[in-house]
Amino acid sequence: MSTQNLTSTAVINSQELLKHWQGHRGLTRRTIEAFPEDKLFSYSIGGMRPFSDLVYEFLGMAVPGLKGIATGQWPTWADAEKVKTKAELLALWDQATAEINEIWETIPPQRFEEQDVAFGMWPGTCISFILYFIDNEIHHRGQSYVYLRSLGIEPPAFWDRH
Repeated sequence: MSTQNLTSTAVINSQELLKHWQGHRGLTRRTIEAFPEDKLFSYSIGGMRPFSDLVYEFLGMAVPGLKGIATGQWPTWADAEKVKTKAELLALWDQATAEINEIWETIPPQRFEEQDVAFGMWPGTCISFILYFIDNEIHHRGQSYVYLRSLGIEPPAFWDRH
């Protein structure tokens, strides 16, 4: 069996990756909007955390993580600021969305493949950290879909990431 010399070819560029991530973030935002105010911060099934706590986790990763990727200076891991209303949570979400777009433009292209240690704890490439941020959000958004369905609320279509 012969082997070929394979060269590295990008399957997706950084702007397409940002668009993909922001599509997921838009879907998560619509999921936050779907929650009744009185359930967003307290509703839980089977010992899982309320959806607001999961959103704080996403917020604690996204902007601080991108700052670490862009600069190589990683903050200590911490969840985002806690708020009391859905409107305040959505405002935090929107602020983070804008910051992600701003920080993204400062990431040098070669940085995506560089090795680093995210939040001083997790070694990997910068692209692997971004993929984890996205995967983590998808995973926990799935939990929120279970919560919404148990409350009799149809969650947003998971494939609609406009």
